[in-house]
Amino acid sequence: MTINRDQITAVILAGGKGRRMGGQDKGLLELKGRPLIKHVLSAIAPQVGTVIINANRNLNRYAGFGYPVVRDDLQGFQGPLAGFAAAMAAATTPYILTMPCDGPLLPVGYARTMADALESSGAELAVAHSGERLQPVHALLCRSLEPSLLAYLESGDRKIDLWYRDHRMAIADFSHCPEAFRNINTPDEREHLMRESERPRTDRKIQV
Repeated sequence: MTINRDQITAVILAGGKGRRMGGQDKGLLELKGRPLIKHVLSAIAPQVGTVIINANRNLNRYAGFGYPVVRDDLQGFQGPLAGFAAAMAAATTPYILTMPCDGPLLPVGYARTMADALESSGAELAVAHSGERLQPVHALLCRSLEPSLLAYLESGDRKIDLWYRDHRMAIADFSHCPEAFRNINTPDEREHLMRESERPRTDRKIQV
């Protein structure tokens, strides 16, 4: 059965502590005059049925972007799996598609490529691969995995790769566009991306 866009809820993960960014809320930092999360929303919204923002701070500001905002049930910034669990509880579609708020270069065919990888393998989840390494927070997951995820979190484990190993996992190949997985973790990375996006069009490797 083909997974169509209406069966997918995109989950933008904006619930981190931003330690390497001096504790700033990265999704709200601006790049070319727009918050980082707005770049992600513009890229992903046309590809899916609905969108959820997972955030643990500045909830009213995130709600201002026009999509439901859910916060982690676990306190203390417990990592992306906590965001996955919150989104699974809130979503009504059979699949959730995850991505970080600080990756503004999301490819146009992101959702379709992930869905094709999941369908062709009969797996329970698909994880993006940039051609260099896995990108574990870029994942398409069956929402039926929620009980397994809750049990894993209840045990005290937080490592995303170890939870993935408990399930049938497909690899979604994005080796044709590795730059799509560049994210902004530090002020220097933000500044570098801003400079690169301002180059003359014939010299650009990316567009923001």
